[in-house]
This record gives sequence, structure tokens and C-alpha cells, in this order.
Amino acid sequence: MKEIRWHGRGGQGAKTVSQILAQINLREGKHVQAFPEYGPERSGAPVRAYNRISDAEIRVHSGVYEPDIVVVIDETLLDSENPTEGLKPNGVLLVNSACSPEEIRARTGFSGRIITVDGDRIAKETGTGFANVPMLGAVVAVLGTDYAVAEAELREALGGRLGAEVLNKNLQAFRAGYEAAKGVTVG
Repeated sequence: MKEIRWHGRGGQGAKTVSQILAQINLREGKHVQAFPEYGPERSGAPVRAYNRISDAEIRVHSGVYEPDIVVVIDETLLDSENPTEGLKPNGVLLVNSACSPEEIRARTGFSGRIITVDGDRIAKETGTGFANVPMLGAVVAVLGTDYAVAEAELREALGGRLGAEVLNKNLQAFRAGYEAAKGVTVG
């Protein structure tokens, strides 16, 4: 079983992408869970969302305390929270940042694998405005999920809510995040 913890701020879409990730893996025939944890329910407040993904039935119904992957959508949370808390030593810290993994290591002290993806830059270049979708692409790459399955689910999840132009921008952002993290998998 893989456990994932997302760190973001209200309005950045951590809950949304955790739910889409669950649907992607469900489409692959996996057992999944996706659930959020809110503090003060307001825009900009720290938010956590969680995923569990397994080939077998998931019988755990508690928080995720020792994740395999931690995704930080808002880099400022590295300074105000402790996103690496409980992260397995052989896990992956995936951060939306223009900084190098070495710079993030110096800030967090995490000795495991660190991947930085400049999701903000990707969002700006593709015109989506939000780093959550590029970070979802990066998680899909790290998990080794079938890209075609993931893209099809993203298309279905967002297609009904967005026009064709905005959907295509999100698909570009997803692909860019995926490409930025491709080749690093959680063993």
C-alpha cells in the first residue's frame, strides 16, 4: 500500500487532485481512499489531503501518519508546518519549488528522496494559474501509474467542468509535471 499526504492551502486544489488521483488508480483496478483534513475552513488556510492506494482491500480507516510520498503544493508551508513529519526515510518529498532538491534538503533536513517541480512556473506557462495539476502529474510519474489511464481520468474529471480550452491547458500542465518527475519511482 502507498500512502500519500498532500499539503496546500485552501483554494489551491489539494483536495481536488487527491480525489482525482484516487479515481485514476481506481480506473487501474486498485483499491483507493481519498480524504481531506481541514483546519480553519477559509481560503489560504493550511489544508491536508490524503490518499491510500493498494492492490488489496484497504482496511485502515485512520489518518496517514507515515506516508510514502508527501506533496507540498505551497512551498511556504515548509517554513510554517512540518510536512516531512512521519515521512518514511525511503519516501519521496515532492515540492512545488524553483529551488533545487539540495536547497529543500537544507531547509527541511529530510534525508530521503526529494523532487522539486516548478509547478507555479508550469501553471503560469500553460495558463492554468494553479500548481495542483502539475503536481498531480508529478505524483502519477513517481507512482509509475500508466500515463494514458491517468490522462483519460483527468480528462473525464475536468472535462465536464471546464471548457475545451481550459481543459487542454490543464492537460498540458499535467503532462509537464509528469515529465518533470518521470523516472523517479517509489520502491
